[in-house]
Amino acid sequence: MSFNKLFFSIILASLFSVSFAMPAFAIGASLYLSPSTGSYEVGNTFSILIKVNSGGVAINAVDTTLIFDPNRLEVKSISKSDSIFTLWIRNPIFSNSEGTVQFAGGKPSPGFTGAAGTIILVTFKAKTAGDADLTFAAGSVLADDGKGTNILTHMAGGSYKLFAREITPSPTKPEKEEEYVPPVTPGRVPVAPVTSSSTHPKENQWYSNDNPEFFWQLPADVIGVSLLLHQNPAADPGSRSDGLMASKKFENIEDGVWYFHIKFSNQYGWGPVTHRKVLIDTQPPEPFKIIFDDKGDPTNPTPTFIFETEDALSGVEYYEVSIDKAAPAAAAAAADIKDNPYQPKPLPPGTHQIEVRAFDKAGNFVSASTQFEILPIKGLKITEIPISIKLGESLKIKGEALPGITVRIYLQKTGQEPVLEKIQADSEGKFTFTYENTLEKGDYLVWAQSEDERGALSYPTQKYSLEVGLPPFLKFGKIAIDYVSIIMTLIVLVAVALAVIFYTWYRISIWRKKVRKETREVGESVSEAFLNLRREIEKQIALLDKKPGLSKSEKELRDKLQEALNLSEKFIHKEIEDIEKEVE
Repeated sequence: MSFNKLFFSIILASLFSVSFAMPAFAIGASLYLSPSTGSYEVGNTFSILIKVNSGGVAINAVDTTLIFDPNRLEVKSISKSDSIFTLWIRNPIFSNSEGTVQFAGGKPSPGFTGAAGTIILVTFKAKTAGDADLTFAAGSVLADDGKGTNILTHMAGGSYKLFAREITPSPTKPEKEEEYVPPVTPGRVPVAPVTSSSTHPKENQWYSNDNPEFFWQLPADVIGVSLLLHQNPAADPGSRSDGLMASKKFENIEDGVWYFHIKFSNQYGWGPVTHRKVLIDTQPPEPFKIIFDDKGDPTNPTPTFIFETEDALSGVEYYEVSIDKAAPAAAAAAADIKDNPYQPKPLPPGTHQIEVRAFDKAGNFVSASTQFEILPIKGLKITEIPISIKLGESLKIKGEALPGITVRIYLQKTGQEPVLEKIQADSEGKFTFTYENTLEKGDYLVWAQSEDERGALSYPTQKYSLEVGLPPFLKFGKIAIDYVSIIMTLIVLVAVALAVIFYTWYRISIWRKKVRKETREVGESVSEAFLNLRREIEKQIALLDKKPGLSKSEKELRDKLQEALNLSEKFIHKEIEDIEKEVE
């Protein structure tokens, strides 16, 4: 028992040492804030950068939502002027009532690679004293791999201290901050109105909202407001007042370029007119088709897709491509797609579907899709692969492929993502793969496929089962016994059998007459026991003979074990016969 305990202790220690020696893998992309900490006075503003670390992989899109406490903070503005992204699927927006900042931006291939890519800058105002946390509620960082793989693995928020402003007593009464009010000039007509819009905030930007709304502030002496929405950029709303109002909403306005005209009147007359441009486009671009071009090679993994459309009003701004329903990636700006047709990264063989969306400058889009097929290149075959290896032993695989081709070997442990290794076949098409890293104990699937210099792939081979276990390998339940343990067990059993025989002979020499019957029974029992022992040992040796890849030393131990078993049996039978003769 002490030997077995020591054996299993050594195995357990080996397992722990192997697991701690396994290499670490890359952590993927991450979103974070800069700075992530700080102290700010209530009433002041401060800016936070939302940044991305691509983790060494090219990325082309980020989509996320930042959460803040609206009782502590208020967003004053968002800037994307220094952003790494040039395309915006969803322009950055914020809600001070819900406490959210949202955006979805992208960049055409080859995307962005780096550890500190600035996405947007958010300016906050500290409202009340206390701790204010910024956290990412959700997000995705898409790799520029043609599949839109989400590689986001970590999101780091920020924590900030907001402290109250210290008020120093003053003999003079501080001036009270007042909201801005348009100036009033005595004896003169009102100044030109200053307008704003929550629905169409930028004059030179197209919007799909056909219900524009405008706001302004009234000077104290204004007694009338005249306004007009017209397509004439220099129109005058006239001298008839539309009422004393501070806002106006128009509904169901036709697409096109419009101008909002407004002026004030007081007791001295009507003031100058303010003309504000409004761009409305509610219609998507024209329908289009996708042309598939594999350059005459059905195995081409990077075919060209030709597509183009027009938008009569605001114009096409960019295209978005999705292959096999993966997360969409920005393909190209509209101005570039004609001269640079879309070409994905290498695709695997099989039938695929591509969907293209064309967006105009107002955010409207039209989509088109088509199926296409990529044929495989010539495959390979695996000629030698074990069904099991020892824990700590190197995995060796042999096979045949096209001369000089790249061979992709996949190792997948149950419940985990496959590990990919690449080797080159020699000039005769032979390859030998040796995986030097330590494989963890468990069950694996192993398969392979060919890859040429273009990135074209063959169909994968069948998946082979591989078991990585304790040093081999007789298993009784969960206990594994090796050749050394078998030999030690046999030695003990033979020694016990010999002890029984000699003890019996000794007893017979003293009490020959009394134990004649008992001796015969003992002899029969020993013979039967040894016969059963022989059968079991031969059975286990037969199982071991089926195990592939026995080493030279293991074969020698097996042969010696067989020889020792034969000699022991002959010796024990001879001794039993001698005892029986003595008894007679």
